[in-house]
Amino acid sequence: MARILVIEDEDDIRGLCKRILKQSGHDVTEASDGNSGMMLYREHLHDIIITDIIMPEKEGIEMIMELRRDFPEVKIIAISGGGHAMTGPACLQLAKRLGAVTTLAKPFSRQELLDAVDEALASE
Repeated sequence: MARILVIEDEDDIRGLCKRILKQSGHDVTEASDGNSGMMLYREHLHDIIITDIIMPEKEGIEMIMELRRDFPEVKIIAISGGGHAMTGPACLQLAKRLGAVTTLAKPFSRQELLDAVDEALASE
């Protein structure tokens, strides 16, 4: 299966993603903010990055732009429940335009997460 890095500042959502993905056979690493997520990715490349958009330290949009610049081959799934500056759908549309393979609006189901991973793995 895939090596997946989950970058999410909310412990419960990050833990849920990790549990779902591990139960499906994936190797999962987790980070609670964009800066630590980028450090982890630079140390150990992953097949897929699942990143929240609204986070402290470094937001997901900034992460996507940096990843696309430095690692154009990485597959990115952006997730968001919205935020103060932008609504959830607008964040996700921007993430898609900047290079996310697919997006998920919070809350999402187990199957939606697994389908997004399958879509990312199938993308070229």
